[in-house]
Amino acid sequence: MKLLIIIIFILSFTAFPQEKIKLTLDESIKIGLEKSKRINISKMKVMKAEARLSEVNSERLPTLNFSANYTRLSNIDPFSINTQFGNFSIIENIPNSYTLRLSLRQPLFTGFKLKSAADIAEYNSLAAEEELTQAEQDLVLDIKTAYWNLYKANMLKNVVDENIVQITAHLNNIENFLAEGLATNNDLLKVKVQFAEAQLRQIDAANLIKLAMLNLNSLIELPLTTEIEIYKIPEQIDEINDLENLKEKALLNRHELKAMEYRVKAGETGIALVQSGWYPQLFLNGNYYYANPNQRYFPPDDKFRDSWDVGITVSFDIWNWNKSGYQTTQAVADFEQAKDNYKILKDAIFLQVTQNYLNLVQTKEKLVVSKTSVAQAEENYRVASELYKEGLLLNSELLDVEVTLLQIKTNYIQTVIDYEIAKAKLERAIGE
Repeated sequence: MKLLIIIIFILSFTAFPQEKIKLTLDESIKIGLEKSKRINISKMKVMKAEARLSEVNSERLPTLNFSANYTRLSNIDPFSINTQFGNFSIIENIPNSYTLRLSLRQPLFTGFKLKSAADIAEYNSLAAEEELTQAEQDLVLDIKTAYWNLYKANMLKNVVDENIVQITAHLNNIENFLAEGLATNNDLLKVKVQFAEAQLRQIDAANLIKLAMLNLNSLIELPLTTEIEIYKIPEQIDEINDLENLKEKALLNRHELKAMEYRVKAGETGIALVQSGWYPQLFLNGNYYYANPNQRYFPPDDKFRDSWDVGITVSFDIWNWNKSGYQTTQAVADFEQAKDNYKILKDAIFLQVTQNYLNLVQTKEKLVVSKTSVAQAEENYRVASELYKEGLLLNSELLDVEVTLLQIKTNYIQTVIDYEIAKAKLERAIGE
């Protein structure tokens, strides 16, 4: 009974259903962009920056504020005058005070503080949008790499399976030769050893598919147990643009660079923002009162009356121990850092484009050579197999041919994937 419970417990975790789905590269990218938490984080940053821009712009508009107040005063004797005609009360005692106030405030001049703040918020909003596109391009590159690695794992598995079939045929032939006295036990053992090694490679290849599939599922945020079947992708070798043209494209297209340009502009505007402290601040103020008693009326009486006032407020820091000067120094330092960061990023992009360009050129050359090698190795294996069946080729020589064919096909698949990933990296490096 205890054993049965353990078996059921294990099966409950291992025998879960796996969803199967067939995806193209474009479909994988679409799913990844729609579901990615990384992209959603960048979208929230854009939303935050846009809200900040709206907030800053709202500070340039008039504000309307309402307040209400109630005060209970202590009882005192009313102010009165004694005359020969009697005692006259001038100001009566009103212990309950009610005040309703509606206030309007409009900034007229703030030393360009509000305009500078609005410009900075706009630059930051534009930078956030560029960084969102950058995050999308980074994710696309990651998905392409994962998809191609899964494609490579499947192709390697096919090559290993094909090698198993070849060695199995070889094993059958050597057993027949042994029965006829045309081979030795040592020859048979060599083939069996190679067959065992092929089986190990088959296990590794199957596990490589699982790992590659796991990585792709994680990137496009599908359940990790999803079994993805990918389409066979036709091999295509494209022309490579001139390196200088690629650098020019990168300068025009790279969203990181555009975002940094906006950050530099924001840093420059930040200097004007802090320098607003050198200027006076001018505001228009207006108030409407509805109070009981209303102090504007004399003598005050116990009833609600309305009144209003309009005025202009000017404030100016005559001396603040050079606070504005220190703030300006900080803003200038931030601006200089932003400019240097822009130059560093520009140099890094040129380096990245150059490295990916050279890598793509190399893998393209290797791909052409590797493709020719596969055709030659397959023909060599076909001829060697026929010669071996006729007894004109040694067992060890056929084993060498089989190993060579496996290595060349493996190298070819690796080169194909290296080429596709190098192409994707170069496209990313130039901002496409």
